[in-house]
Amino acid sequence: MIRFIYADRLAEQPILEKTMFQDRAAQFKQRLNWDVTVNEAGFERDEYDDMNPLYVIWQKPDGTHGGSMRFLPTVGRTMVNDHFSHLTDGVKIASPLIWECTRFCLAPDLENMPDAASALMLAGCEMGLRFGLSDSVGVFDRRMKRIYRGISWEPTVIGSAGLGREQISVGLWEFSEAAKARVAKRAGITSSQIESWFDISLPATLSEAA
Repeated sequence: MIRFIYADRLAEQPILEKTMFQDRAAQFKQRLNWDVTVNEAGFERDEYDDMNPLYVIWQKPDGTHGGSMRFLPTVGRTMVNDHFSHLTDGVKIASPLIWECTRFCLAPDLENMPDAASALMLAGCEMGLRFGLSDSVGVFDRRMKRIYRGISWEPTVIGSAGLGREQISVGLWEFSEAAKARVAKRAGITSSQIESWFDISLPATLSEAA
């Protein structure tokens, strides 16, 4: 199932918390060799995890992490503005209607990677629609283009740098009912199911406070 969890409530799910940060370390540090910090517990965490982001998490039947994304409003500090402004020609992306998505991660033992990726993207779209957002912004590398194309929700690229495998881009994903329908079909998850998961995770009092 999909869980929508703010960072300040993540400790209530210790197994999910532990396996998510450990899977992030496995993906970003060990496999992709990014310049990220892994602590003594084997967790990959950064300063943006301390800003109470909203995590969208695919939880496996055994309660462990299957995949996740991290969202922060762009009216506060974001990675795209702090570290990737060269991709936008120095233009700051800051709007109450745009949230940043980072740390797209899948568990290393996940068997159906395309389905899990589609489920996470669907959850992100549901979040955007529920919060009345227009877009999500994110930085991605060339290998992700094929995944987004397969999911049927490609971003509008607003800036790129590098060539070939080294190319990175910043893009906008527009939240819409049409996008939700396309991704739901690809993920094999009904609209009513993702809506139910959102409602269970974020009661109205929490979502309205976002």
